[in-house]
Amino acid sequence: MLSAPFHAGSLPMSDPPPDRLSNDPRSPFYQPELLERGIGIRFNGTERNNVEEYCISEGWVRVQAGRSLDRRGMPMTMKVKGTVEAWFLDTADGTGTAAD
Repeated sequence: MLSAPFHAGSLPMSDPPPDRLSNDPRSPFYQPELLERGIGIRFNGTERNNVEEYCISEGWVRVQAGRSLDRRGMPMTMKVKGTVEAWFLDTADGTGTAAD
């Protein structure tokens, strides 16, 4: 997910990601322009790359529950509670990654 280790003090906090974001187009929290920039997620101290949706203030992430599908053919998900940290993988102007 990231090419270099993430250090909380290394990123400028002038451009924080939103409190809640989803990669499901049917969700009201779906923002494709932010998803194109790339979002890094650390959940309970571990970087995760399988997060479908997250909420920092409520402290949860939604991840796929195996390979199961619901009746509409969408992946089944489960909500897991814990400490959530989010950051953008690149800068707002698109000139590189935030970890560089």
